[in-house]
Amino acid sequence: MQAGPRALCAATGASLCCLCLLWLIYAHWLREGQLAVGTCEIITLNRDSSQPKRMIARQTARCACRRGQIAGTTRSRPACVDARIVKSRQWCEMTPCSEGEICSLLFNRSGWTCSKGGGRMKTVTPLPKEPS
Repeated sequence: MQAGPRALCAATGASLCCLCLLWLIYAHWLREGQLAVGTCEIITLNRDSSQPKRMIARQTARCACRRGQIAGTTRSRPACVDARIVKSRQWCEMTPCSEGEICSLLFNRSGWTCSKGGGRMKTVTPLPKEPS
């Protein structure tokens, strides 16, 4: 009767190995395509240089923000920022411009400009959120 407990132990070990393998596959499948909390990624970036001395760029980003945060821009990159900044349209509070650029709100607070010496100016107007 010694073979019975040994066979049971081997079957239990094999079952645990199978469960661990299935859990690893499931965990990997869940992580694939998901962002880490507090990070963003650029999904699309379209540039139009048809006008002289002017380039129009449209960028779409996907963010996984913490509670109280929303997708925004920090140092010219998509980032999770305090939702209060976006709701109040105080865009320059999220430090949207690159190092050495000066942020200014547009007169109707629909966006901001980042200006640098030599007359170089970048104007950003976020698209309104689509109703869900």
